[in-house]
This record gives sequence, C-alpha cells and structure tokens, in this order.
Amino acid sequence: MKIKRTLEYIWILLIILTIFAYLLGYLKLISTSLVGILLLTTFIKGALVSDYFMGLKSVSGKYRFMPIIWLSVVITLISIAYYFPLSTTN
Repeated sequence: MKIKRTLEYIWILLIILTIFAYLLGYLKLISTSLVGILLLTTFIKGALVSDYFMGLKSVSGKYRFMPIIWLSVVITLISIAYYFPLSTTN
C-alpha cells in the first residue's frame, strides 16, 4: 500500500510540473532564466519516470544510470542550441 501512495505522490508532482510548463508557454512568460528552470523540471520529470514508473529505482549499475545519462545529454544539447544559437536574426 505504501508504494501505491508513493506513486500517487510522484504522479501528482509530474502533473504539477507539466501544468507549470504549460502555463509558462500559454501565458508567454518565457525568458532566458525560465528556460533553464523548464529544462531542470524536464530532467526531474524524466528521472522520476525512469526511477518509479519504469521500475529502475531498485536496479543498480548501468541500467539505472543509462536513461539519466541519455536525458542529460539531450537536455544539454537543447540548452546549447537555445543559449548559443548558430546565427541570430535582427
């Protein structure tokens, strides 16, 4: 019963973080610092999904860290593309 309660709390947290990201986009409140916060929340959401809903929390070694490393690479590449664009338009 305890694991069910934990999964419910994780699910509610994922919903809250998703609504937060949606509202920032819907209200057009995107700034440079908020993009960093959104990327951080995306990483947190991905880590929670891989740990709890993919069942990797109890797995040790490379199987647990492989999705986290992959997610880190993707988020890093997105942040590089956002913060250091190849060209700027005036």
